[in-house]
Amino acid sequence: MPGVILFLELAAIALVFAGLPLLYVWRKPGYDYFQKLNWILVFMTFDLIVFGAFTRLTDSGLGCPDWPGCYGTSNPFHALGDIRYAESAWPTGPVTVIKAWIEMIHRYLAMTVGALILVQVAIAFTKLKSLGKNPLLGSIGLLLLVCIQGAFGAWTVTLKLQPIIVTIHLMLALVLLACLTVYAQQSWESKSSAVRSIRIRPLSAQLLSLSFIVLFVQIFLGAWVSTNYAVLACPDFPTCLGSAWPETNWIEGFTLWRQLGLNAQGEFISPIALQTIHWAHRLFAILVLGVLGTLGLKALQLATPVLSSLSQVAKLLLGVLSLQVITGISNVVFQWPLFAALLHTAGSAALVFCLVRMSYWASWKPFIQKKMA
Repeated sequence: MPGVILFLELAAIALVFAGLPLLYVWRKPGYDYFQKLNWILVFMTFDLIVFGAFTRLTDSGLGCPDWPGCYGTSNPFHALGDIRYAESAWPTGPVTVIKAWIEMIHRYLAMTVGALILVQVAIAFTKLKSLGKNPLLGSIGLLLLVCIQGAFGAWTVTLKLQPIIVTIHLMLALVLLACLTVYAQQSWESKSSAVRSIRIRPLSAQLLSLSFIVLFVQIFLGAWVSTNYAVLACPDFPTCLGSAWPETNWIEGFTLWRQLGLNAQGEFISPIALQTIHWAHRLFAILVLGVLGTLGLKALQLATPVLSSLSQVAKLLLGVLSLQVITGISNVVFQWPLFAALLHTAGSAALVFCLVRMSYWASWKPFIQKKMA
């Protein structure tokens, strides 16, 4: 019975949180309600990723050491006695009142995204006759993905911030953001119409695919750095501990299944392994900068007045890429300031968003741009 009450309370909170953006898109003029909901989901997921980073960077991931509630309750108010007791026993530990609220707000936001996707499924079902089955199948796939993401969120807590689980949790959040963006940029209404517009696709899908691959590898490496607290393993830049190529231990650094702060043998992870993790992320950033920079410049070169949206996305990509370089260096030089670290995570999500938006103009067939005589 207590479990049922907890579930109902959390569901009520999710409905209240989801009701606010639903009311906003309903009152905002322009565009179809379904289309506005799809884009608000992209925005909410982006915010969830950034707040998830804030939760991790403030060491609030275990602010409520159980799941899905907080000491078996729906909010820290009801669990205040347990939280105060844990905080008094270990004042600098993972459980404090502030950390409990940060962790629960993160969960509330995650539940809100899940509730909004349920609404998306419901609307797609009501539009089955007019739009066909593809929007419904797509939204059901998104619902399945958010459920998997929720499972990894639970394991993040129950497995005590195990690095590979936390890393996969972040990667899945970015995959969800990418899938939601793909879904939102579909013109479902126009696809059901007899009138079809011709879309110009000047971008190389091969280059875009390579950009996706290197970006997601780099995000994985960055998440591995963060979840292993290896940001300051190399406290100087551009060298690491004064060396152009520091001592490395790739096997220990990239043994994926192990507890936080420990190696595969259950011993404390060595500083050399942490240096390796940091150094891998720093080296791969050079490749990412080259590939994504090439894509952005190529997109600007191909953009025409007809493709002004592509030009805007390309400029955003290059701007965010520059911001990533600045915040990445700032994390080292200024000893991992919270604001720079948050911007770095937000920049990663923004790069994923930009690449997905650019896929709208990508084709596997070569594009020949004709010049006016």
